[in-house]
Amino acid sequence: MCGRYAQSRNVHQLQLAFGLPEQALPEEADPRSWPPLEELEPDYNISPGRPVYAVLGPPPRAGDQGPPGPRTLHTLRWGLVPSWAKDRNVGYRMINARSETVADKPAFRTAYRRRRCLLPADAYYEWQLVGKDGTVQASTSPATDPQHKKRKAKADKKPYSIHYRDDRPLAMAGIFERWRDPEVPEDDPAAWVWSCAVVTTEAAPGLDHIHERMPVVVPPEDWAAWLDPASGADELAHLLGETPVDRFAVDEVSTDVNTIKNNRPDLLEPLTDTGGGEPGTLF
Repeated sequence: MCGRYAQSRNVHQLQLAFGLPEQALPEEADPRSWPPLEELEPDYNISPGRPVYAVLGPPPRAGDQGPPGPRTLHTLRWGLVPSWAKDRNVGYRMINARSETVADKPAFRTAYRRRRCLLPADAYYEWQLVGKDGTVQASTSPATDPQHKKRKAKADKKPYSIHYRDDRPLAMAGIFERWRDPEVPEDDPAAWVWSCAVVTTEAAPGLDHIHERMPVVVPPEDWAAWLDPASGADELAHLLGETPVDRFAVDEVSTDVNTIKNNRPDLLEPLTDTGGGEPGTLF
């Protein structure tokens, strides 16, 4: 599961990190044809409903004619709103798409086939449950654990940040969608909502003691295949299992991150020194 993450890089830094062409911030982009690009402030505690950066492949071309264009950076709303939704608030319930069902679930399947993206992150947060007697257990997902709410209510939460050891940006696998708000005039930019969801999978050994789920992270060598709308079902299924967890580091961080109003760079600081100032590693 992914319910909170950090992303502090600006447009230029992300363009360099992802090998993207320089983009001027458009003054009046048409929100009906392709998502906008806005300059966002660093956000160290991103929560559902917030605007986030996303790397998209080339926009669709009529008849798929001509060479593909370059990948580009855009801003989306975190929490996918399906095209057939009646209310944009449904996105708060669709921040994650399970890799096991993303190809079949009506809310996600079209976006998964045609509109995949990469969601940059400095790190993502997960919480381990701590009982009143001090025992710890992995957090669970409401989709798989009927006792999820009860278990969570009876325990304290110990937060961790998961990131690359060399502090390169993570590229979380995402899908995106466009939704037309029927209550807003069509010529109002607010009538078009571009939103996204993080694709998640079963947590890998070394992370499953914190939470049973984790976001799919796409390594650089697979970015092109994930963003390519021509990638087939078998290749996509392979990519969903390729998260490079051997390159990850895990830090226990302050419980200040538990509250979304807290938004500071030091939320990513390790709570304890794991030796020489280095983060804990998985392998």
